[in-house]
Amino acid sequence: MTSAPNAELASADEASADQPQAGVADHQVADQPQEKWDPRSVQDKWLARWDELKPFLASDDPADTRPRTYVLDMFPYPSGDLHMGHAEAYAVADAVARYYFQRGFNVLHPIGWDAFGLPAENAAIRDNSHPADWTYKNIDTQAASFRRYALSFDWTRRLHTCDPGYYRWTQWLFLRMFERGLAYRKDGYVNWCTVDQTVLANEQVVDGRCERCGNEVVRRVLTQWYFKITEYADRLLAGMEPLEANWPDRVLLMQRNWIGRSEGAEVRFAVEGRQEPVTVFTTRPDTLYGATFFVVAADSALAAELCVPEQRDELASYQSQVSKLTDIERQSADRLKTGVFLGRYAINPVNDERIPIWAADYVLPDYGTGAIMAVPAHDQRDLDFAKVFGLPVRVVVQTDLADPGQTWQATPGNGTLINSGPLDGMNKAEAITAIIDILAAKGEGRGAVNYRLRDWLVSRQRFWGAPIPIVYCEGCGEVPVPDEQLPVLLPDLRGDDLAPKGVSPLAAATEWVNTACPKCTGPARRDTDTMDTFVDSSWYFLRYCSPHYEFGPFEVDAVRRWSPVSLYVGGVEHAILHLLYSRFFTKVLFDMGMIDFSEPFLRLVNQGQVINRGKAMSKSLGNGVDLGQQLAEHGVDAIRLTMLFASPPEDDVDWADVRPEASVKFLGRVMRIASDVGSGRPALPVSSGDADLRRMTHRTIEEVTRLIETTRLNVAIARLMELATAARRAIDAGPGAGDPAVREAAETLAVLLSLFAPYTAEECWETLGREPSIALAGWPVADQALLVQQEVTCVIQVNGKVRDRLTVSPAIGEEELRELALAAPGIIKVLAGRGIKTVIVRAPKLVNIVPAAE
Repeated sequence: MTSAPNAELASADEASADQPQAGVADHQVADQPQEKWDPRSVQDKWLARWDELKPFLASDDPADTRPRTYVLDMFPYPSGDLHMGHAEAYAVADAVARYYFQRGFNVLHPIGWDAFGLPAENAAIRDNSHPADWTYKNIDTQAASFRRYALSFDWTRRLHTCDPGYYRWTQWLFLRMFERGLAYRKDGYVNWCTVDQTVLANEQVVDGRCERCGNEVVRRVLTQWYFKITEYADRLLAGMEPLEANWPDRVLLMQRNWIGRSEGAEVRFAVEGRQEPVTVFTTRPDTLYGATFFVVAADSALAAELCVPEQRDELASYQSQVSKLTDIERQSADRLKTGVFLGRYAINPVNDERIPIWAADYVLPDYGTGAIMAVPAHDQRDLDFAKVFGLPVRVVVQTDLADPGQTWQATPGNGTLINSGPLDGMNKAEAITAIIDILAAKGEGRGAVNYRLRDWLVSRQRFWGAPIPIVYCEGCGEVPVPDEQLPVLLPDLRGDDLAPKGVSPLAAATEWVNTACPKCTGPARRDTDTMDTFVDSSWYFLRYCSPHYEFGPFEVDAVRRWSPVSLYVGGVEHAILHLLYSRFFTKVLFDMGMIDFSEPFLRLVNQGQVINRGKAMSKSLGNGVDLGQQLAEHGVDAIRLTMLFASPPEDDVDWADVRPEASVKFLGRVMRIASDVGSGRPALPVSSGDADLRRMTHRTIEEVTRLIETTRLNVAIARLMELATAARRAIDAGPGAGDPAVREAAETLAVLLSLFAPYTAEECWETLGREPSIALAGWPVADQALLVQQEVTCVIQVNGKVRDRLTVSPAIGEEELRELALAAPGIIKVLAGRGIKTVIVRAPKLVNIVPAAE
């Protein structure tokens, strides 16, 4: 079969640019003995030296004129020691941070721990201890592992969100939200985990189950605290536009879908026997003439209010059934529709038709007003309900599809309005505009915008979190704790005192609960819930700028010097929760005048997962890989290099497909180059060195610089491997180790390698006679004169397969290259006298020949 010519244009170099093969690590000059290098052998030596040198401290000196950059990893939860996923994620950000250190930037690259949370509480119940014991023990374990993993952190800025000095300011920020009307308390339906016995935000319910323990989530009515994130819905949407060039598309799409902005109309339906009308939101007001019944959420207060006495027993029985369903189940398209007629009628405002009011489970009480107009011909869920209960179906949008009343398939798309009075003959857009004008003129509706986004529920019935700084006084109501009394410290509860009982464990600490009202000094009670831990992580990146500041959550001038974050690295699983909440907090703080930017993270990189044999690692599958064991077997440098070389950062790494042993061999080759060159200085200037090797070195500098800045780290490592091969060849079969170009290549290799394998790079640097630390050696600058190629290799393909190569001038013209390609021996042999259909020339690097069909 003849391939399409345009599909075969990639040269061998281009095709492999983003996916270097693991075998590159084994590439070496023929007949050379394999180097024996153990990267583990120098780890303790250089850890001690780095502790002395402290090369990664960020400077707050206003006189420091270096350009600043802020590189941040999503901080870890201290659930145990580091795992394979940590090894990948932190290596990515570290490589970029080290690059900017080398470039002479003043780099902020801090570390801390997201330290509150339920696992610590469960461990304390199990061990009859305090959650802090488990938390700080695990933090110390992870800190030691981070240090061994050679990450370029500024350890002086370390923070833990469970420290009173941190959560004091989390509480302070809650109070500022309260003052601005953005923190409020109300009764509402909440997601309740039956095992953890705590409330979950909508985002923490996955397929009807608790994201933490995997057990069933049910609906309950509780009085809870909320943050009014919906006030910022439009700004959260608008703020994504400038992020589009530097955030993953899928993250922005997930946030847009979660916010779920939709335009339509609010329509007021009069209800027989009720003074106030009921308002519904619809995105299709043009279909109002097709509304044949009205539905309210079965578990809403409105359903109970509208139900006539004769139907109350049936409604109560139905509500009991509905309470056992999750929101996911209620909205499933596959479930048989159920409901109860409430014995009352609404009046359609456009035609005065009486339509029956039903209670059903497929409408949720906290979405919109908890009521909908049902247009069965053009909405499948309404049609399914109408079919079950024999309700009328009226087509008001004419399409090419069959009558929904006959096929039981709704027609939700566009068409021409029919059976709609003044709207007949209009298309959808025209009809929507017209009906909104009609409703507005009658005082029975208006154009409106609705959001899928709900306010952020922040109350949690757990102990190990930041207490909500509100007290309740019979005379004064809700009273904020004065700033000077912060933090509201957690009492000393442990073991069985923390076991789930349906209310917060703090409620049992009566001495802590009972307090004096800050306003009237009378008896009062503290709020016994703690805050969602996502509150802690919604502002931590600002605290790093001045972690020891005692007069506010952060020093305003320090944040303005360092922020926003230049590069943020973490998992895509945080696309909705953490990232959306952090953006919300940032906008609130901007409105408060505390910061001068409205988006927290300029650039976002989501690393992939580390999997094994095509699947996520898990104990049940028996495919887990222990990071500590891998580090002990191969050394830190080999694991870091393997992780980063295996794939682009955003792709998954399948550990079954990689070979840390190959990375050890490559590191040994680089170390041997440094050893062969040694510490002696060449007598001749570098300009007198081998010209080909110098060109290769400077091309590598130029390409690696570009690749690091676009986080194509795997390709950057491939370029280092190519330079190592060229240097080895120059030593063994060229001018030798004493050539000044070889020293230049060896030093360049060491500096570039320091981003990925810092222990080996540091040892190479010392072997070459240089003073540590290589982390601050300075990034090499490519000589532009050496980037001008005098000769290039042109790949010649037949039907996309490489059949020959030519060495040509970079300035060769397309016609000349075409003639040379057709005359190449390999091409003459393959064509064997056949005619030519097409010759595609991409001078100077590629010619693709498509023969005529035989």
